[in-house]
Amino acid sequence: MVGHRKAPGTSRQVQARVLTQSTEFIRLAVYSAGLAFLLMLAMAAAAQAKGVPDSFADLVEQLNPTVVNISTSQTVETPQGGQRPENPFPPGSPFEEFFKDFFDRNRPQGDGNGNGSPQRKRRATSLGSGFIIDAKGIVVTNNHVIDGADEITVVLQNGERLEAELVGKDPKIDIAVLKVKSEKPLPATKWGLSDDARVGDWVIAIGNPFGLGGTVTAGIISARGRDINAGPYDSFIQTDAAINKGNSGGPLFNLRGEVIGINTAIISPTGGSAGIGFAVPSLMAKRVIDQLIKYGRTRRGWLGVRIQSVTDEIAEGLGLDKARGALVAGITEGSPSADAGIEAGDVITSFDGKDIPEMRALPRIVAETEVGKEVDVKVWRKGETKTLKVTLGELEKAEQVASVDPTAAPENKERALSSLGLKLSAITPELREKYGIKGEKGVVVTEIEEGGSAAEKGLRAGDVIIEVSQEEVETPADVAEKVNEVQENERKSVLLLVKRGEDLRFVAVRLAGK
Repeated sequence: MVGHRKAPGTSRQVQARVLTQSTEFIRLAVYSAGLAFLLMLAMAAAAQAKGVPDSFADLVEQLNPTVVNISTSQTVETPQGGQRPENPFPPGSPFEEFFKDFFDRNRPQGDGNGNGSPQRKRRATSLGSGFIIDAKGIVVTNNHVIDGADEITVVLQNGERLEAELVGKDPKIDIAVLKVKSEKPLPATKWGLSDDARVGDWVIAIGNPFGLGGTVTAGIISARGRDINAGPYDSFIQTDAAINKGNSGGPLFNLRGEVIGINTAIISPTGGSAGIGFAVPSLMAKRVIDQLIKYGRTRRGWLGVRIQSVTDEIAEGLGLDKARGALVAGITEGSPSADAGIEAGDVITSFDGKDIPEMRALPRIVAETEVGKEVDVKVWRKGETKTLKVTLGELEKAEQVASVDPTAAPENKERALSSLGLKLSAITPELREKYGIKGEKGVVVTEIEEGGSAAEKGLRAGDVIIEVSQEEVETPADVAEKVNEVQENERKSVLLLVKRGEDLRFVAVRLAGK
């Protein structure tokens, strides 16, 4: 009988193989699960670092004690029966009408003897925010929060009220430093690097809006380097974190709990938050605060130039490759710039190794440079770059010198320049009196052609043209000669140095037909 015979050990080998494969499968499964878990942790960490935080509670609990309320009072004189004082309640508040009715019912009506509305004294109070930067009692706020105050009180988170002494203030960037005395060390904030903050980063604002102390709002950085015409050194951080009246002087924190800005201003049609708030960057603020603590005042670098923006037309008129730098419109006599040989018409393209991409960058860079430091200043002058050595003065000690040269006027001869769309005259005593001209050399504009090139640039009768193409002019014939030279060189515009009152500026006027 023939039968099927198993090979010796076959069943055991199969079992072993199956067991081995199962073990390998389990190992791979565990390994895959481990990878998935690690990936999940990594994604969670990334989400926590870059995405929406689960909560700000732990961070706020740590930061709240470092933020204070600022209360000020001052004596003001107001006429009895005069205008209603500013409503302290936000627009739309149920207390708004109550306030108006109360004031109107209780407003005095003169002195009762028909003598009108005599002056009376009253105490005015205001509220703001601040934050502690030193455990010994150094507090920072906005200058406008404490400006004119007779008494300043710092209110801590626990309700303790401390009288404050003004250490120093700087209206130019709206910063004030206060000093309080406390029996124990105070919780202090830490400075962060505002230059490292990016548009889109999360930020937290803590302050005292409408007297509601300890109010926390969150948002993102909406923009950087904003110029809102608040001062000569505007470079604000813009945020959509809610900022209202009373938030002024409070800190803007990053998610590491560091101060990267000081909340200063808002743009709002109603007076309430519209999602457009501005903070002074910490890098700018800290320099000023350190000076106020050390000297009681600021010590900014001073160059001594009057500058204006370089437009595309001005750049072409100067032979500059593109619109950049700061155009020097005037030099202060005896200033560092005058001593260094900087001239009107120069375009400052670099200062102390830092490029000047636009006019408004120069004042900020100069102000932040150490007083007495010798720096390299690169200027574009008549088609080439020159490097000059300048030793900076101190802005706060600088005296603006206005020199007047009462020279006799040259021959009075009018001339019309159709290529510019204006009529010119030599400066006469009559024209000096008519337009308030103080004796400068130059040629006065007497008429502007409607719709002409000069009108497009905002020139008007009474303006004095001092230079054409960076050359001085004293008669209308001088101007005509310089304009003809520009036309012969086939340029599209002519560069004029124009004075109006005390304002001196360059204007590039396009030639008719160009």
